[in-house]
Formats: sequence, structure tokens, C-alpha cells
Amino acid sequence: MAHASRFFRNLAKFRALYLMMLPATAILIFNNYIPMFGVIVAFKDYAYAKGIFGSPWNGLENFQYLFSTGEAMNATKNTILYNLFFIVSGTLIPITLAIALNEVLNRRLAKIYQSSLLFPHFLSYVVVSYLVYAFFGGSGYVNTNILQPLGIDPLSWYSTPKAWIYILPIVHLWKGIGYSMVVYLASLVSIDHEYYEAAIIDGATKWQQIKSITIPLMLPVITILFILDVGKIFNADFGLFYQIPLNSGPLQSTTNVIDTFVYRSFLQNGNVGMSAAAGFYQSVIGLILVLTTNAIVRKINSENALF
Repeated sequence: MAHASRFFRNLAKFRALYLMMLPATAILIFNNYIPMFGVIVAFKDYAYAKGIFGSPWNGLENFQYLFSTGEAMNATKNTILYNLFFIVSGTLIPITLAIALNEVLNRRLAKIYQSSLLFPHFLSYVVVSYLVYAFFGGSGYVNTNILQPLGIDPLSWYSTPKAWIYILPIVHLWKGIGYSMVVYLASLVSIDHEYYEAAIIDGATKWQQIKSITIPLMLPVITILFILDVGKIFNADFGLFYQIPLNSGPLQSTTNVIDTFVYRSFLQNGNVGMSAAAGFYQSVIGLILVLTTNAIVRKINSENALF
């Protein structure tokens, strides 16, 4: 009774705060938790006429379908390899840019650089796909203004799979690098300048300051973002791998990832169960990777762990 009485007293005392929290809580419950009930579709032979409860259970058949073809395995391999590159490049390059931008003494100029790098993040992939096509289309900029003046025959980029191993990472970096840079820049701004003043008095060079002060103090933020990125290693950016190559069939050997494979399979056979199984599989693997990576980090340095 004492606990219940304390609960209602706190509820009355902080009712304004609870009311402010209510809309966000409701959105979280309806958007994130209630839909989790649909995970049972991954274990059913779903039929639209019978609904979720009427459809028969089929065990792990939907998961077996994900790995029963060479196309599925190729999509899984592409997803992992692309994301490994994205994790490395999406960590090192934004950190470098954030440190360089933090050294710009002219604040107005620094804001211009920051805005220019951040702007592509707000472009939809539909818009970006047109920009990429303007570069790599049949009469695009690369063919007409670079290859032809060099005496090289124009390439059919949208039927050359190997080229997209390089094009897609470049587009991903161009579009997303600004957002990551801003996150790291925010952690840089919070570093006390007294550390640098003491280092300068001791005769430390700029590189020594970065190595001994900047990087160590940024490490908690770097580690958290790294853990979250590892958790998404089996997820792919659908817009990047579907919209940018314009869903070109000849490119699918290098542009097909788990998300696009599931989408195309759903369009062909309407298998809702297989789509649900893919989502569940990605979530479970992501959770395991986050827990494992966080445990390793906690063992090395508990202060940098996510939880």
C-alpha cells in the first residue's frame, strides 16, 4: 500500500511532465511495440483470405527460403561487404572532416562548409538517383566530358555491374557523411579548451594534440556509433541499392542486398511470411551483434560501453 500511495503522489506531483510525455509514449507504443505482434507471420504460411490467426503455421520454412537460392546468398554477401566498408569509411572520414572543420578559425566559413556537407543528407534518393543518372547516363557528364575527350569509348554504366561496387559507396559517403560529421563535431565542441592550452604550453604539435586529446575524448561517441553501426550490418539502405541503380536488372549481381531481394521476391510471389521472416532475421542478428560488440567494449573499457 505504501508503494501504491507513493506512486499516486508522484503521479499527481509530476502530472504536467507525464502529460507532456504521453504523446511520445503513445507513438512509441503504437509504432514500435504493437507491430511486434506481427512477427508471428514469419512462422506462418500467410494467406490474405485467412488472415494472421487463420493462416497455418509452417515452422521455419520462410527462413529456409531466404537461404535456399544462390541469389539470396549473394544478397547476404553484398549486404555484409558493403556495410563493412560503410562502417570503416563512415567512421574515419567523418571524424577527419569534423577535426578539420573544428580547426577552421573563421566561424562563418566553417558554417558554410558544414551546411554544404550536410545538405545532401536531406535529399531523397529519388532526387539523388536523377543526379547520379546525369553523371552516368548514356550521354551523361562522365561519358561526354571525361571519357570522350580522353579518347575512351562511352560506357554503358547501367549494365556494367562492377562499376557500381565503387559508385554506390561514393554516393553513400556523399549523402551521409555530413550527418555523421555533425555528430562528431558536436562532441568536439564539448571538449574543454584548457586541455589544448596546456598541451600548447608543453610544446605539443597539432598532431600530438589530436592523438592525445581529441581522439581519446571523442572515443565514447565513436564507440557508441560504431556499436550501433555493427548492429545494422545485416540491414541495407533500400533507397541506395534500389533507387540509385534504377532497379537495373544487369546490375543485380553487385547491387542486390537483403532488403531489395526481399522486396523483389515479394513483388513476384506476394510471400508476406518470407518478408516478415527476413525482417525478423535481420532484427535478431542485429540484436546479437549489438550485445556481443557492447560486451567486448565493456570488457576493454566499461566507460565507453553503450550499456
